[in-house]
This record gives sequence, structure tokens and C-alpha cells, in this order.
Amino acid sequence: MLQACDLLIEAGWVVPVAPKGAVLADHAVAVAGGRILAVLPRAEARARFLPAEVVSRPEGVLIPGLVNLHTHNPMTLLRGVADDLPLMPWLQEHIWPIEGAVMAPDFIADGIELAVAEMLRGGTTACNENYFFPDVQAQTYARLGFRATVGLPVIEFPSPWARTTAEYFDKALETFDAWRGHPLLRFAFAPHAPYTVSDASFERIAMLAAQLDLPVHCHVHETAQEIEDSRREHGQRPLARLDRLGLLDARLIAVHMTQLTEGEIRLCAERGVHIAHCPQSNLKLASGFCPVEALRRAGANVGIGTDGCASNNDLDMVEEMRHAALLAKAVAGDARALDAASALEAATLGGARALGLEEEIGSIEPGKQADLACIELSPLELQPCYHVISHLVYAASRRDVRDVWIAGRPRLRDHRLVDVDAEALGAKARAWARRIASLPRPGAPA
Repeated sequence: MLQACDLLIEAGWVVPVAPKGAVLADHAVAVAGGRILAVLPRAEARARFLPAEVVSRPEGVLIPGLVNLHTHNPMTLLRGVADDLPLMPWLQEHIWPIEGAVMAPDFIADGIELAVAEMLRGGTTACNENYFFPDVQAQTYARLGFRATVGLPVIEFPSPWARTTAEYFDKALETFDAWRGHPLLRFAFAPHAPYTVSDASFERIAMLAAQLDLPVHCHVHETAQEIEDSRREHGQRPLARLDRLGLLDARLIAVHMTQLTEGEIRLCAERGVHIAHCPQSNLKLASGFCPVEALRRAGANVGIGTDGCASNNDLDMVEEMRHAALLAKAVAGDARALDAASALEAATLGGARALGLEEEIGSIEPGKQADLACIELSPLELQPCYHVISHLVYAASRRDVRDVWIAGRPRLRDHRLVDVDAEALGAKARAWARRIASLPRPGAPA
């Protein structure tokens, strides 16, 4: 008797990521109840399963959904607002003043909705969010059916979300309690950076993260100036300070990490620190180069993130994966550094590991959530194809993403977003652009 399932996806190739480098030709993935039932040859799948729906993609590559390990998705509404500037002038003179003028629940919700549409069209099915109003974030991601780890922000200055340090912590815990157990949502403490968070707050975060079993998502060693300032103010480098405060362990997702000594690389690997590598943002802000291959060779887990649209200026994980692979080779002086299979692993299972979700997402294996993306290899620009994984990393683009599922639910079908009014979303984004463009800018006449 045939076994019933909700969905059977037939693909020219399935790249499961685990085992690394595997390419399964003419295979199918069976899905039921939002989870993967089986990965098997297409002929066997047809003989075994009675699916409610069949999606056939003979020229498609089925991969795990991409995991964006570091992003500020509400800032999608700030795309291109202040380009070609170093980090601190960019933040202090442009981004923070604009945020102070517009940050509110509607800004958060509309920015996330625009970001989710962009991510889905690029094959991303999960993100690690770091921004304000986590309660609104959680509500929006849940409404949109998108998998997210929502950051619980901590920073030592007032914002429209919280006025005092105590209020940041109180509201963080309230949000976590209100949403814990949601099938698509996880949470992480999100202290902004060592230069904006006090020792006392870091110590409390370390304690709460251990008690609640939550990751800690933080910008660390982003610029050379950050290192110099820390040595002057605290008498030690930021990583050493975080170590002193009890944060240098497997809960930490350290973002950027462009300024590392050999000893710090070894220490991060020994402690199990996860690295969120954001190559395009680092390049655009001239922050430096993360030594990805040295970290990997030392044994550290590396994932990939886009950062926010104000400093990238997109949420394109396919392009980010390519940049990560190419930049790693230049930094290491070795063409073998971060090979294509390793880059794809970093963009999927590496991100899942960092979020503590490696048993749920990041690879195509029976029992895991059916978070999947299908990339079409039929366009002329992708002919001929000799090595599928290399093609995904070095030749394909997000425009080749044809289908996306999250927990087995279709979110992009044949290049079209499901349950999204693209016209209305575009109109909202343009309205925000007019409002933000009308704000006073540094150097402009009053």
C-alpha cells in the first residue's frame, strides 16, 4: 500500500548538505506534517508514496533553505540611505538619528515584511534578527510564517523601545515569556556591541542566557577602532573582556570578527564560539577582513549573514555565499580556502548550528523541518553545468530561486510569493522612503 504524504518534490538534483558535498541526481523529497519523511530516488518515491501534491523540477536543485545568521531586517526601509561612509560616522551621524525619528511598531512591521519578501525570493528561510521592538518582530514573523531567531536588545542608551537598562531587560524577558514555544520562533539576547554595553549588563546577560538556554548575538571585533577604544577604556581587547565577563562560550554568536590574532582564533575554536561572517557589509564599511579559513581550520563554526540593508544593501544570501568563498581565498592566499561545498554548508547548516537548530534545519534529512529552496539551473546563463554545488556558489543568482517552503508550507511558488500582496508592499516601502527622505540630514540647511 502506498504511503500518504503531503508533498513530493522531484528534482534534477538534491544537495542535502549532510553529508557535505553530496549531490543526489534525479531524487525526490517526501514531506508530511511539515517535516521531511524521506530522501530517495525519484522512481522509488513514486512507487512508495501517494502525495497530495507533486512538484516536479527536472532542471532544479533542491537545497536546504539558506540561514541568514545576522541581519537587521527593519532596516530594509533604510536601504541606501547613507552610503560610502565609515562605520562610526555612518552610525552616529546618519543611522541613529534617522532611527530616533522613525522607529516605532509600524516601522518594524513594515520593514520586516519587506525583508521577508526579499529573503524568500532569494531562498532564505530563516534569519537571526538583531533590532528593537522584539515583541513586534515576533508578531510579524509569526504572521508571515517565517522562521526567525528574534534578538532581545540590550544597549546602554534610551530608544523608543526602552528608556533604561532595567527596562531593556524587563521587556526582553516579557517578550520571551509571551512567545516561547512558538514553532517558528526562537530568541537570543542581542547586546549591541562591547562599546555600547556595560560590564554589568554583559554579566547579567551571561547569567540569563545560561538559565534560559539562549544564544547571545553580538557585534564583536568589527573594526580596528573598536579594539583601540577597548584597550584604552577597559585595558583589554573586546574578546578578552567578554571572556572575563563569562560570555566566551558556545552560546556566543560573534558577528563580523575582522580583527583577530592567532591566539583569539584558537580561543574561539576551543570555546565553541560561532562566527557570523558578513563579507559584503565588512567590505562596504571598510571594516576589515574576517579570517574565515583560519577560523575553520582551527575548528570554529562559521555561518554567513547579510547584515542589514543599510550597510549591504541587500539580503541576498546567494550573493553573500559567493562573496564569502571568494574573499576567503584572497585573505588566506589559497584558492582552496572555503571551497564551494564549505560555503554552502556555512550558509545553511553552519547558521543552523550557531542558532542551536542543527537538529531541525540546515540540511535535507528525514525528520528535519521541510525548510527547502529550489534553484533552477535551466537559464542560458547557467549553461553548461559540470559541478552542481560549484554552480550554486559561483554562477547562480537569487533570481534563479524558483520555489521555497518553510515547514513544508509553500512561500514561493514558481517565482511568485505566496500570500503576499507585492503591489501593496511596494507602496508602503515608497511611502516610508518619502517620509525618511524628508528628515533633516547632517550638513543640510535647517
